[in-house]
Amino acid sequence: MKLALKIDIDTERGTRVGVPALVALLREFSIPACFLFSLGPDNTGKAIRRVFRPGFFKKVSRTSVVSMYGVRTLLNGTLLPAPHIGRKHAGVMRAVREAGFETGIHCNDHFRWQDYVRTMPIEKVRAEFGAALAEYERIFGTRALTAGAPGWQTCVNARQVYDEADLLYSSDTRGRAPFFPRIDGRVFNTLEIPSTLPTFDELLGRPEFPDDKIVAHYMSLLREDALNVFTLHAEIEGMMKAPLFRALLEACREAGVEFVRLDDCARELLKSRGTIPVRDIVMAEIDGRSGFVATEGE
Repeated sequence: MKLALKIDIDTERGTRVGVPALVALLREFSIPACFLFSLGPDNTGKAIRRVFRPGFFKKVSRTSVVSMYGVRTLLNGTLLPAPHIGRKHAGVMRAVREAGFETGIHCNDHFRWQDYVRTMPIEKVRAEFGAALAEYERIFGTRALTAGAPGWQTCVNARQVYDEADLLYSSDTRGRAPFFPRIDGRVFNTLEIPSTLPTFDELLGRPEFPDDKIVAHYMSLLREDALNVFTLHAEIEGMMKAPLFRALLEACREAGVEFVRLDDCARELLKSRGTIPVRDIVMAEIDGRSGFVATEGE
């Protein structure tokens, strides 16, 4: 079984605290991963506007959002200034690359992309992603080769901007296997490698998934006939749920799971570009998450 880890870093606190913890843990296990950074202002506090979305209160109540993110983070961009993550923590980010891990873009402003990308005109999407590209290049000295959207939010304009950036691959969706995305009949050139497994925050706090059952549940979902992709969060697996994530890694090691790099998988797939299927991207609800997310269709 092959498993790739994709780490979304949403906040300043997650970058400062969760990322170094995950680097240390993954190096201990000699496991590769792709770290996707939020590079601009941390406006997490503005996400309170999501209270009107179906399922928001249910998720907040079962995932201990305050404990997970911290009061300071939940005020960023509202009662407190939004810290600029790239300017504050460029050293943390470079240390990830220097430790041998793959790095890429999560976003410039997490709140702005997750809540507004699907309604932004192309010029604003281009500017928003362009800011992330520029900050990434400033920090790492090279151009970004991959991106994974906040909240699995994408659209025609976002995919066009990805193509313009000539990314190696992206990971914006939930699905079954790698594909070339199609939206409204338009096919895009950037390979999409979807997340195939549920995230911790989609399971935590649910009566059917107590912590002592979560690792076994993940092991039951791993497939031998496909690339398994697990998205984790610096704010969750790198902080309050680090012991549970360690238990998952130990179970994978016991089962002989092979951990792989997403960029290596993308390059290997693209050697046979003509065999990669084209799939629609469909906005749909998924179990355990509020609102609609980008999913792999037919």
